[in-house]
Amino acid sequence: MESNELPSFLSKIHKLTRVAKAIDPSELFEFLSKLDPSMVSKMMKMAKSESPKQLPYPDGDFYSVSEMLTPEERDIQLQVRQFMDKEVNPIADEYWMKAEFPHHLIPKVGALGLGGLTYKGYGLKGMSNVLEGILAMEMARVDTSFSTFFGVQSGLAMGSIYLLGSEEQKNEYLPLMRDFKLLGAFGLTEPDVGSGAAGGLVTTCKKDGDSWIINGEKKWIGNATFSDFTIIWARNIEDDRVKGFIVHKDTPGFTTKKIENKLSLRTVQNAEIKLVDCRVPEKMRLEKGHNFRNTSEVLRMTRAGVAWQAVGCARGAYEVAARYSQTRKQFGRPIGSFQLIQDQLAQMLGYLTAMQTMVMRLSQLQDQERLLDEHASLAKVFCTKSCKEIVSMARSIHGGNGILLENDVGRFLADAEALYSYEGTKEINSLIVGRAITGFSAFV
Repeated sequence: MESNELPSFLSKIHKLTRVAKAIDPSELFEFLSKLDPSMVSKMMKMAKSESPKQLPYPDGDFYSVSEMLTPEERDIQLQVRQFMDKEVNPIADEYWMKAEFPHHLIPKVGALGLGGLTYKGYGLKGMSNVLEGILAMEMARVDTSFSTFFGVQSGLAMGSIYLLGSEEQKNEYLPLMRDFKLLGAFGLTEPDVGSGAAGGLVTTCKKDGDSWIINGEKKWIGNATFSDFTIIWARNIEDDRVKGFIVHKDTPGFTTKKIENKLSLRTVQNAEIKLVDCRVPEKMRLEKGHNFRNTSEVLRMTRAGVAWQAVGCARGAYEVAARYSQTRKQFGRPIGSFQLIQDQLAQMLGYLTAMQTMVMRLSQLQDQERLLDEHASLAKVFCTKSCKEIVSMARSIHGGNGILLENDVGRFLADAEALYSYEGTKEINSLIVGRAITGFSAFV
């Protein structure tokens, strides 16, 4: 015992001595002998309840998936978790409600230097897809909107240049994008063309000397209201093939308009883009982007990231619900002690654990360069669907409080709807898997 603890210890002994002197042992035993056994049991339970029970900390990583990271990767994961908890979590609800983006965080996330984490060369880290997936989960666990912002920059925009750009483009753009000093967007979807982008792009491009003239419209383009450039995909009038271009925001004829009144991913700044006779130099064309199959290379890579985002969104909702069940009381007891609540939490954790182990294997295949379209599509279908199940049960556990933004679960519930649809709808991805299973294409 430390010397400074001695006075407190002696004081407690003194109090116990005074209590012992005031009690007649024979009277105490006589009183206890007359009590009903059930009453004694209740008294014992009351005595135990006076000391607070140490409850388990809600942790959605039930199978310890993070332990598969190397020590260096684990450090990066914890660094990102600290950033999300300290910088993003306190303001996530505020910016979601305002439908605004916290631009002041861009330099801070850039300081992490994690853009294009898995790419090699050009000043990039060349780390594993497993780590990148877990980081997507960590971000979505706090704010799916912020995770989407990061994914557009690091995956869709950087990935287009890394996979399909010229060496000159890679050297110029990738180091700046890694640190978020240069921001990009990805313009594929159109007002009337979503799932049918493979063969139905209305936006066109036409070669004119050493430039290309681009005309058309794009919709739902994340980050495009403030990005420095957008990767624009257009159908070549001459050969009917899809080509990609780096189009800067100050290009004459290029305009953006923020999409208002969204019910999901409200912090993400989605834009409608109009291109009217935009003249883009040949050197801004992605030299390896010859057709939609090349575009699909980018989408295959980022679709795996969306599956990880769904895991993060679901994990955030599960952990919020589990924590709420430990503190919310009804009928004099924490609701977490009720059978129906425990059954729901067990179902949620089962879905979540299945999702985590699935995307972990998906990223391992990606690291081994064995990832196929159907692998990414199956994970996207299962994880986004399961995410919707989990966030719905999380809202149910919260009862009426689940619709209050302050409890976070309402934001997860709304954001899960967007994950279910973007980067290929559930139906389109199911057909990609179905084609691999049966050998028949069911696409119209």
